[in-house]
Amino acid sequence: MSALIAEDELAHEDDFVWLEDISTLDYVRQSLDRLPTRRGKPAYHRDGRMVGYALLGPGAKPSRSSGTFRRRVFWLLPHDRDTDPQGLYATGAPAEAVDPRTLAPGSKGCKTERSEGGPPSSAMRELGITLPL
Repeated sequence: MSALIAEDELAHEDDFVWLEDISTLDYVRQSLDRLPTRRGKPAYHRDGRMVGYALLGPGAKPSRSSGTFRRRVFWLLPHDRDTDPQGLYATGAPAEAVDPRTLAPGSKGCKTERSEGGPPSSAMRELGITLPL
């Protein structure tokens, strides 16, 4: 979950690979998975679909106990807002969700009015920005 991801755990991220156009997504779920390699597309074992994943640089060290690397994976479930706009997350977002436009290698990202599906903030209204962006 994003709240449990510490910035230092992301220190070796080099880049992201996006499998979908994230400009159309209000939020993505993120998790820090144990994977066998620093790079390459990881296997995906959740319901829903993988939207993207992080690539680690050569300085990333595997776990001494498991030999795996901790890498972020971005994903969505079948009941998320992009598939079911009037469903469970018509407003609000899951705990591990962040606005994909706030993500960068080494930075965990954050929730925004857009990702929460709520009304735009007064600053957004003053700038003439409407949801969805």
